[in-house]
Amino acid sequence: MTESFYEQVGGEPVFRQLVAAFYREIATDELLRPMYPAEDLAGAEDRLRMFLEQYWGGPKTYQEQRGHPRLRMRHNEFKIDPAARDRWLFHMRNAVNQLNLPPLYEAELWAYLDRAAHSLLNSL
Repeated sequence: MTESFYEQVGGEPVFRQLVAAFYREIATDELLRPMYPAEDLAGAEDRLRMFLEQYWGGPKTYQEQRGHPRLRMRHNEFKIDPAARDRWLFHMRNAVNQLNLPPLYEAELWAYLDRAAHSLLNSL
């Protein structure tokens, strides 16, 4: 049986580290922080972690708690223009860099995150 990407990169601790590093930066970002309810930044962190874990072959907790991810629908209420996308990618790049993954894993993870960010554009 082949290990999932989730297992290959280190499982839950790695995804917790990634998402925590990302949200530490989001907490002080003037452009992106207003998109998150003041009282729910920790909830957003948990949801992103669970989503990424599930996407990469980890626990199905996201789907069990929230149903199908429907990324575009869930983000449609937010104005995601190129500036917001680029800031999101900036913070996520910093978070990915902190993982010190082997280059092949880093490239695979980054390719997905980049595609996902571009797919959520809904405003110019």
